[in-house]
Amino acid sequence: MREGWEIKKLHELCQIELGKTPYRGDKSYWDIEKETDNVWLSIADLLKTDGDEVLDSKEYISNKAAKISKVVKRGTLLLSFKLTLGRLAFAGRDLFTNEAIAALTIKNEKLIDKYFLYHFLSLFDWNAAAEGDVKVKGKTLNKAKLKEIEVCFPTSLPEQQRIVVLLDEAFFAIAKAKANAEQNLKNAKELFESYLQGVFEKKGEGWEEKTVGDIGKPKMCKRIFKEQTSTEGDIPFYKIGTFGKEPDAFITRELYEEFRAKYSFPKKGDILISASGTIGRRVRYDGELAYFQDSNIVWIDNDEKQVLNNFLFEFYGVCDWGSTKGATISRLYNDNLKSIKISFPKSLEQQQTIVRQLDALRAETQRLAAVYQQKLADLEELKKSILQKAFAGELKTEVEVRL
Repeated sequence: MREGWEIKKLHELCQIELGKTPYRGDKSYWDIEKETDNVWLSIADLLKTDGDEVLDSKEYISNKAAKISKVVKRGTLLLSFKLTLGRLAFAGRDLFTNEAIAALTIKNEKLIDKYFLYHFLSLFDWNAAAEGDVKVKGKTLNKAKLKEIEVCFPTSLPEQQRIVVLLDEAFFAIAKAKANAEQNLKNAKELFESYLQGVFEKKGEGWEEKTVGDIGKPKMCKRIFKEQTSTEGDIPFYKIGTFGKEPDAFITRELYEEFRAKYSFPKKGDILISASGTIGRRVRYDGELAYFQDSNIVWIDNDEKQVLNNFLFEFYGVCDWGSTKGATISRLYNDNLKSIKISFPKSLEQQQTIVRQLDALRAETQRLAAVYQQKLADLEELKKSILQKAFAGELKTEVEVRL
């Protein structure tokens, strides 16, 4: 162990108390209208912090439930230790928690600083600690294992506080740099969307307006039943949930060949669109072996004599789908699709020029997005590196964060 540091177990440093979920079958335990001040936290709430404090939740409990529940005092360190491990925040007010959140109250504030403990636990390898305790929904720790976690810290309280100050200063700079990178990423995406929107709003000479139904008829593949699919097979079967992603279902080549020959099937270059759930997600069909869920994934049978498919792809990115709202999801019916108005240059060459310009701008936007995403990843690595240095006793001077 490094000189001037010691190791103690978490239960030696903290009083560890778990929350409790009031019985959900009794509505009198829950304050649906939020008329009380009894905030009740779940694990998800620990991500919704103001700085390092959590102040509110979507759920409140009634005064009846509060009387039989343990209140967590403001300033207490909160830690998730079941299913989603290692989320940390301080209670920004008196509140209540569920049983997956441990409230850690420092026993001796002259021994360890709670903010030092917060930083130490933020670097802790929670997955390794939970090894062997995998549950159905994810990894978890029991209270016994939580109590035995070893915490390494300087014996000098001023040294702990010096490290906390350096970490806070470094993390403030990192947070500022991340905010700048995230804003730049947002700006890059918005610039492209604004330009794309402007193409169809400004129009120009030689443009005309028709409906999508004038361009071609809506088409869909023949229905595939669940019993005709498997988790492995020859031909990927894309459902609405896997559209544009990795398939999780397959059909036989024999069924594919039969249905492709007998029924509607997209040709290479056709623009497939999602017609339920999130309306208007679009994918260019690349001609590769694949089959698509009927009614949920559709396309316009377009001969490209009026509108190029690549131009249609761009239009789909900005059009008003006018979908019908159902009880739980949206649905784009054929009549909705056919009635959508589309403006386009009569000249196919002009359409090609617009598509090339959009492709170039999209490529530059994606390049910038990659740069900013890498910046965010680098900042996360920097934060981890600073923490590692801090708990190796190597954080000696002010930390420089390159923005």
